[in-house]
Amino acid sequence: MLDIETVRSHNTYEDMPERLQAQWDRKSNFLRSEEEESPKELYEDRAGIYAEFGKVVSISVGFFTYVGSELSLRVKALYNEDEAILLNEFNELLQKFDSKNLTLCGHNGKEFDFPYLCRRMLINNIKLPPVLDTSGKKPWEVNHLDTMEMWKFGDRKNFTSLELLATLFDIPTSKDAIDGSQVSTVYYNEQDLEKIAEYCSKDVVVTAQLLLKLNQQPIIKEENIHLIEN
Repeated sequence: MLDIETVRSHNTYEDMPERLQAQWDRKSNFLRSEEEESPKELYEDRAGIYAEFGKVVSISVGFFTYVGSELSLRVKALYNEDEAILLNEFNELLQKFDSKNLTLCGHNGKEFDFPYLCRRMLINNIKLPPVLDTSGKKPWEVNHLDTMEMWKFGDRKNFTSLELLATLFDIPTSKDAIDGSQVSTVYYNEQDLEKIAEYCSKDVVVTAQLLLKLNQQPIIKEENIHLIEN
């Protein structure tokens, strides 16, 4: 199970290098929904969701295990202001597992988390781990699951949020402190990276519970969910 949190690469539009700023200006022309929206406003609101203009600040991973006969979930939160250090730590964690037997699962992971991680790793000159590197692989050789894709049942035009599915399946919510739209503000204004990591880990738990529900399995008891300390 995997979830990432991302923020814009620079605190403000003015902080961007001139060359990158020019590229954002070009991109913002395609993003405007209202004529009066400026590149600066769009940058602060939306840059974090684009790997070319954002960065990863937190990665949480969860692993199913058994405690006796009961299914449990172990969750580890990785976070760092230095993106290269964070991505290398994540890479090292993945290398502890046999890539052939490792499956990554996320909510909208195939459209967001997995490609975002790959792009930022390449930008930081980090070799892609086998489980993320899809180059040359046949579809059935890619060990990726996506709970949103599972919910679509082939309906390509539908987006369903993790929060909505958690509501429908009566899964305890992860949106009790912040939501995704507030992550950049918490990062740059409050400088509270631990708060972001905690939110990220809660999304991993919800995704794990949703995966079980989509397979018509009982969810994991709260006492069997464990946070692995760094």
